[in-house]
Amino acid sequence: MAGNGTGRSGLLAELAVVSRRYMASYALFNQAVADRIGLHPTDLQCLNLLTLEEGPVTTGRVAELTGLTTGSATRLVDRLERAGYVVRRRDEVDRRRVLVVTVPERIAEFGRMWDTLAGDWSRIFDDLDDTELAVIVRHMERTVEFGGEQIARLRARPAQAPDPDGP
Repeated sequence: MAGNGTGRSGLLAELAVVSRRYMASYALFNQAVADRIGLHPTDLQCLNLLTLEEGPVTTGRVAELTGLTTGSATRLVDRLERAGYVVRRRDEVDRRRVLVVTVPERIAEFGRMWDTLAGDWSRIFDDLDDTELAVIVRHMERTVEFGGEQIARLRARPAQAPDPDGP
């Protein structure tokens, strides 16, 4: 499929299509995983992000990580706590602060579940050299940054009501 069309414009058009398929595929995979373990897809991704943090975080940090309001982040933490993935603890240094702490045993189960679902996903990169892998890593880093910018832009504007007469 690579290279259909003419030159750069053809590749960019192809990239636009494959990117949409990639995002849809990931969103559907995320939904299936969330369904499998009984979480909302946003809760699943929050849990994923919490495992990447260096330690316990505040609910405010959960809001930052997810882009949710603090009220919605509190409800998300409530759900993760009910599911046994996190607990709330007072900060030892500042007793006024409450921290969201992941439960190591549940996080280990979460990691094993990802390992099982992913299988040997790294094999899809077996035929790529280090330069090609570096391009993919850079692309993903840039996509994460761009996605964050777009989320902020979308949330900064009020939502528009759909046009009753169609697009």
